[in-house]
Amino acid sequence: MTLATFLFLAFLIVQRLSELVIARRNTVRLLAQGAHEVGASHYPYMVAMHSAWIAALVIFGWNSSVEFFWLFVFVILQVFRVWILVTLGPRWTTRIIVLAQPLVRKGPFKYLSHPNYTLVVAEIFVAPMVLGLIWVALVFMLLNAAMLTVRIRSENAALAPFR
Repeated sequence: MTLATFLFLAFLIVQRLSELVIARRNTVRLLAQGAHEVGASHYPYMVAMHSAWIAALVIFGWNSSVEFFWLFVFVILQVFRVWILVTLGPRWTTRIIVLAQPLVRKGPFKYLSHPNYTLVVAEIFVAPMVLGLIWVALVFMLLNAAMLTVRIRSENAALAPFR
């Protein structure tokens, strides 16, 4: 394993774990404010899919070299990720949590209905490409598309009254 490969994989793992901590904290706060969760039944499948994606990157990519063009694209996506997180602030979570307040319509939400899902679609493709794993990118893009079909339908229905 090269240092660049190790750092890339370590970054992904630490990032995703820290996001789960932030999401959990925000979820607890939102629920305490009277929000409620929608689509909880599919959440474990989403977590399993993302965990399998990271496992595939580690298992099949540990001995790969980093493709610097794709790493650059990945870094650009991280800027987009930060923009999304900062825009949503304490309302960002990995679950569908509905709070009886107007939807956020600034930042990337001014331009896209679901910027976080757009980002995840791109990352699910780009991160494996950093390690030259096109088959991982394609397999997980299909799995993620199926997951997002369910998730976006649930989220749109739950947020319809606030649009």
